[in-house]
Amino acid sequence: MVPPDRHVHTEWSWDAPAGSMEQTCARAVRLGLRSVAFTDHADFTAWTLLGNEAALPADFRTHVTQGVLLPPALALEGYFECLLRCRERFPDLQILSGVELSEPHWHSQAAACLLRQGDFDLVICGQHSLHHGPDTFIEVSDAYRAREAEAVVRRYLAEVCRMIDAWGDFEVLAHIDYPVRYWPRQCREYQPGDFEDEFRAVLRALARSGRVLEVNTRVPLHPEIIQWWHREGGRAVSFGSDAHDPLALAHGFADAAAVVEASGFRPGQHRHDFWIRT
Repeated sequence: MVPPDRHVHTEWSWDAPAGSMEQTCARAVRLGLRSVAFTDHADFTAWTLLGNEAALPADFRTHVTQGVLLPPALALEGYFECLLRCRERFPDLQILSGVELSEPHWHSQAAACLLRQGDFDLVICGQHSLHHGPDTFIEVSDAYRAREAEAVVRRYLAEVCRMIDAWGDFEVLAHIDYPVRYWPRQCREYQPGDFEDEFRAVLRALARSGRVLEVNTRVPLHPEIIQWWHREGGRAVSFGSDAHDPLALAHGFADAAAVVEASGFRPGQHRHDFWIRT
């Protein structure tokens, strides 16, 4: 059984110019998915760019001013109009409204206001930024320019712990291993065991809060982390492709589901549910 995809981006995410909510729904039907959640970005942090601005995609450069990238706000009216059209066109597909909040504990008023306005079916949270000074922030991919690779991962996981403790209004933690996407090629091979204490601290905090761990397949989550999640008492797992275009929907889900099941989780009572611990 293909799990529901609970982390999908569309044209309403500022960084997904190839996204299409309608085409993603059509692909979900072709793939046999019963459910999809459109968790478009709500990014509040202004990123100081450490790299070459000219190397950014053209769509990204439109949001850069004097070396600072400020993501635009999520256009709620257009997002929900598109969502309603898709629900009418694809009545047999469960289509959830959703949002991916970036570091909401740094922007609590703006994040809370958005959630009141949106009343989303699903809220997932991700950490995409790190401090680079008292009032300066950088995207995690840029952090490798400023610090050693191991320090980036440890600082990232410490900030995720702070987010879990400080921000209560979300259900799923997205991409716990986000920095791995940008791990420098010149460094020794990334091994999750090198950061076991830090990962397990995040997992314990998440388990205590009763929330759900996402298995993000953009870069396959290492099986060891899923096993740690079970040992730390995690109650459930969500699957997310983090797709930014329709073709990436549910990418790698068959392999991910096999790993999750082997780690002690199984499908919920209904096909739309999170997978739960056995």
